[in-house]
Amino acid sequence: MKRFLILVAVCCAALGSMAQIERPKLVVGIVVDQMRWDYLYYYYEDYGPDGIKRLLNEGYSCENTMINYIPTVTAIGHTSLYTGSVPYFHGIAGNGFMVDGKRVSSTDDDSVEGVGTDSNVGKNSPRLLRSTTIGDELKQALDFECKVFGVAIKPRASILPAGHSADAAYWWDSNVGHFVTSSYYMDRLPNWVEKFNRKYNTEPKFDLNTSNQGVTYTFRMAEAILENEKLGRGKYTDMLCVSVSSTDAIGHTYSTRGRENYEVFMQLDKELAHFFKELDKQVGRGNYLLFLSADHGGAHNPNFMNEHNQPAGGWDASAARKNMNQAIFNECGVPNAIKAIYDYRIYLDYEKIDSVDADVDKVKEIALEVLGKDDELVAAVDYEKIQEASIPDILKERLINGYHRGRSGDIVVMTQAGYLPFKVKSDYKGTTHGSWNPYDSHIPLVFMGWHVPHGETTKPTRIVDLAPTICAMLHIQMPNACIGNPISFDVR
Repeated sequence: MKRFLILVAVCCAALGSMAQIERPKLVVGIVVDQMRWDYLYYYYEDYGPDGIKRLLNEGYSCENTMINYIPTVTAIGHTSLYTGSVPYFHGIAGNGFMVDGKRVSSTDDDSVEGVGTDSNVGKNSPRLLRSTTIGDELKQALDFECKVFGVAIKPRASILPAGHSADAAYWWDSNVGHFVTSSYYMDRLPNWVEKFNRKYNTEPKFDLNTSNQGVTYTFRMAEAILENEKLGRGKYTDMLCVSVSSTDAIGHTYSTRGRENYEVFMQLDKELAHFFKELDKQVGRGNYLLFLSADHGGAHNPNFMNEHNQPAGGWDASAARKNMNQAIFNECGVPNAIKAIYDYRIYLDYEKIDSVDADVDKVKEIALEVLGKDDELVAAVDYEKIQEASIPDILKERLINGYHRGRSGDIVVMTQAGYLPFKVKSDYKGTTHGSWNPYDSHIPLVFMGWHVPHGETTKPTRIVDLAPTICAMLHIQMPNACIGNPISFDVR
């Protein structure tokens, strides 16, 4: 009888163990702003053994991950990675877009106050985001007992990945020279953040974003969150969202080649190695699930391309706006009908159009006729008539995915391959991004850690596939506007 009872107890214990859902102690997301996919390999020989090389040698790399919307910009990229969705659903239509005829930043919120700052940089929150994130779903699945944090130099890169229910998002305010947050999350900075800010700070107005120091400070803050909030050391799975912003600012200023870009990616590699060791130490190797990706890539500098007899240039958006306004005024009598051009998108001024009782469709028709004569453009399309446009289906899909009614404007243009959305002078050394082309839309996506085998795939994957992959591994519901599919780690 005693043996029987012991056997029953053992069986019950085994069944109880089998019934428990296995999850990692911590999920870590790393987004490197403006990291082209090929940077994994362009700088490979100079990376150390414990940073990006460790990621590739231990992890699983999705080598053919593409962004499936237009425009390819920071706020959308961060949001789409963590929501598994596109602007059509999640509502983040760009870094800046129109809401009720007024241009706003993607995380602007005048209803909140800065915490750690009195400047407007503190007035940020995720309220313009119209869907949930991985972190939000993790909170729901664990009855809001877990912790979720975001950190970056840019507000949008910290706030949008962390989601609506995050415990905190921290970003840098150059006006005060340290990390801040907003009253959306808390009323005052924790003591440990104030202590961190006394150690890691700059003089006010110093542009940390264009400095390699920005990479270091971002990871030091991430490590401070890890330690002080005891992430990955509780009963529930926590999440830490880290975004590296300086790579983008330096890329914009100095382009994709040269000493400055090389040095910032060497700094990134060094800081990744340090961060991985901290994760191993504080959470335990194999106890955390980590991914690294990017919000978008970047085009090579057109002058650099031309020097090597490759086609590139710039679309003179200012001249196009002037020509459209003149043509519209001549035919419809509307002064300055084109209100703005942001991220390849053209916004009409409906108040001025209505003031002279002009026909909106006619105004669009005239604008499209002007744009149709521009050799620097592949196409110009009325957002409301994308399906009627004579463009490839892949572009139709990406344009529809990238459109959010009321926020994305009225007409979208696509430049020739290698062309930037502004006039390029002969001494211009920088670059930008935003187009559908592979240099902007082909991004790295590498998983490492808990239950991730070593390997790689060239099967097509998309930016929206990350979120459902992480959620599937955690056995939680995918975000509520997710359109992506989980990625299978095929190992041959």
